[in-house]
Amino acid sequence: MLKAAYRITIAACVLASLAMASIGPSAAAEQSVEDFYRNNKLVLIVGVSAGGGYDLNARLLARYIGRHIPGNPPVVVQNMPGSGSVIAAGYLYSVAPKDGSVIGTLARIALMEPLFTPQKFDSPKFTALGSISKDISTCISWKTSKVKTWDDLMTKEFIASGQGTGADPDAFANMIHNLFGAPIRLVTGYPGTNEQALSMERGETEGYCGISYSTVKTRYAKWLAEKSINIIVQNAIEKHPDLPDVPLITEMAKTPEQLQIIRLIVATQSMARPFFAPPGIPADRAAALRRAFDLTMADPEFIAEAERTSLDVSPMTGAEVQAMLAELYATPKAAVEKAARAMSSAP
Repeated sequence: MLKAAYRITIAACVLASLAMASIGPSAAAEQSVEDFYRNNKLVLIVGVSAGGGYDLNARLLARYIGRHIPGNPPVVVQNMPGSGSVIAAGYLYSVAPKDGSVIGTLARIALMEPLFTPQKFDSPKFTALGSISKDISTCISWKTSKVKTWDDLMTKEFIASGQGTGADPDAFANMIHNLFGAPIRLVTGYPGTNEQALSMERGETEGYCGISYSTVKTRYAKWLAEKSINIIVQNAIEKHPDLPDVPLITEMAKTPEQLQIIRLIVATQSMARPFFAPPGIPADRAAALRRAFDLTMADPEFIAEAERTSLDVSPMTGAEVQAMLAELYATPKAAVEKAARAMSSAP
């Protein structure tokens, strides 16, 4: 039932975009930026299901970015979950109109997927608009799980949920299993964080890796207040100030090679909530969208609402996101192959 619903949602989004594309690119290209956006809505694709951190950040941005775009277009959010944002990435890259009328937010580790497996998108070619915040990813377990610490994770079976190839929860669970021999049993196919949380609370799974700490603090603050979860490890290069006693995954590396692999996999965590337009959109609209993103990050009302909802605003510019992707995609092939093996599912 769930999978059928996802197919319907994705098909609807594709058909809607094809309809928009039929307006005619030549006529659209002749308009000024202001005229174009005055006569069009801006569609914001969210590559995961509703209710999680990416979705909350996207909906917050949608309420304010339109006021900073010439022509002040209405912004419509559409969720397109599947394979940890890989489906949305392929849609944004190949199917969405390349006229500036569609943007999207994608799970950050999905942006690395073309390095490791054949995909229908090339991440450095996206038009990066910026990231709302920097963040870290965590592995968590429910209070009833026998796995409460890193040492437990190394010695006791842990039933973890995942979303599919390219998603943070799958990549990190596989990495810990493959590099350290942790007895993790991955149950994958959940459309997003919200569904994973429910599976953990219901006892279907014990927890999951690859959930942003900012999501835990905002969407699931009750877990922290009631001590319902154990934070096992931080999948990041630097510790979050709230978690001084939770180990970093990089601290667990036993060899320089392991450290190189881990750093490549977790590097994108600093690019916590990235937003993109398709490649090849008109340069003036790309510049307008980037400027609008930057102005939104400084908008007092945007910042005030983010604070009220405990969403972190520590932005990266589009140029900074673009540079990070270019650097990661310049990683030597041998290191990429080792990281790919580390993130792959056990046979």
